[in-house]
Amino acid sequence: MRYQQAWDLQTQAQQALVANKLANRHLQPGEYVQAHQLFLVEHPPVFTLGRSGSMANLLLTEAQLEAEGIEFFPINRGGDITFHGPGQIVGYPILDLDCFFTDVHRYVRFIEEVIIRTIADYGLQGIRMQDYTGVWLAPDAQHEKYRKICAIGVHMSRWTTLHGWAFNVNTPLHYFDYIVPCGIADDDKTVTSLALELGKNMDMSEVKSRIKQHFAAVFECNLV
Repeated sequence: MRYQQAWDLQTQAQQALVANKLANRHLQPGEYVQAHQLFLVEHPPVFTLGRSGSMANLLLTEAQLEAEGIEFFPINRGGDITFHGPGQIVGYPILDLDCFFTDVHRYVRFIEEVIIRTIADYGLQGIRMQDYTGVWLAPDAQHEKYRKICAIGVHMSRWTTLHGWAFNVNTPLHYFDYIVPCGIADDDKTVTSLALELGKNMDMSEVKSRIKQHFAAVFECNLV
């Protein structure tokens, strides 16, 4: 799905949650039905720049972006610049957190937990890093650097969520050479993918199924 189409879809779903919440403001959360949604999509190559990001972290000119077939969008999520593309599972939970919990940090930790549990199914130990959102793999005998396997950037309006995560599964990682991923230029950090770590391409449908299973468990909800 093209990025603009997915952004429009998210926005419509979020606005519907807000409108329904306002229409039922005389009731408590849980006393009326909210149509929470979780979108799992792949995008054609695109860079998105969060509201706190720097254009200096995009290393291509407009002409080079066009030549490479990469779209670019400044957007309203948190965080800096990141890449979305084929082989990547991008998750957009559109939730009314009044029906879950009203805590932004807890929400981000829950998203991290979904991906940590998913990669654990494949024998990888995901970690959190202080001052850096997302899911990482620690250095080990085969790797000198911390490797980021999932980036997270969210936005909220009236406690309803927008945007989400980008989980590298079979993602071509050379696209990250065109940016300073998430604005992190540390020599001891890089990006990775599930396929690179395991040495084989992954079944995207299977990975998505595991994500949905763990999302339902972490957020204590049913996906229908």
